[in-house]
Amino acid sequence: MISLNQVVLGYQGRAVTPALTGHIVQGSMTAIIGANGTGKSTLLKTLLKLQAPVSGQLQFTDGCAPRIAWLPQLAEMERQFPVTVYDVVCMGAWPARSLFSALKRQHRLRIADAIERVGLSAYRYQPIEMLSGGQFQRMLFARLLVQNAPLVLLDEPFTGVDSQTSDFLMSLICQMNQAGQTVLAVLHDNQRVSRHFPQVLLLTQDHFHWGDAAEVLPRYSQVSNNLALSA
Repeated sequence: MISLNQVVLGYQGRAVTPALTGHIVQGSMTAIIGANGTGKSTLLKTLLKLQAPVSGQLQFTDGCAPRIAWLPQLAEMERQFPVTVYDVVCMGAWPARSLFSALKRQHRLRIADAIERVGLSAYRYQPIEMLSGGQFQRMLFARLLVQNAPLVLLDEPFTGVDSQTSDFLMSLICQMNQAGQTVLAVLHDNQRVSRHFPQVLLLTQDHFHWGDAAEVLPRYSQVSNNLALSA
């Protein structure tokens, strides 16, 4: 689905990663791990074409990017906007219709099903500012379900939610992947990565390791120990 050839990521020409080379295979499930400031979120934003790579080549199969569903970090979301849960989930249907056209019956059914799947049917007309952190994240996952995009990018999807909600959202991620969607997720919980993500990309300031979780995760432990010893 995506090939990276000596791709250096960064901002305004300043590199924050080493040159990355590898492939994201269609239908795969990859966790992106590493310390803060190593370019994890930057990689997702580069795939979204919100920013250009500093150098190197990033190519999509068939020459164009697939439809992408993106879940940004919770801290980047505006919660004071005067909209309801239903309004936000409806946004997931925009790629399948024109901006000013009415929702078709198939879209309304899909939206209602997504809201029910995340357990928010009783809150569908609730203003989003009234939601707890876990409810807010469930709402955003409902929007992802409506989008049904081939490529799903998740930036720290479990931040600010309790363990029960995190487990529930993880089950939704697995269901999306089992349905054929390619998933890339920035995560910090290595136990969760080990249990659910077959592929791992570890980013450090100077190196990267990309491959099977069983091979890459021990390297992360080693890097973390080295950082602790040098602190």
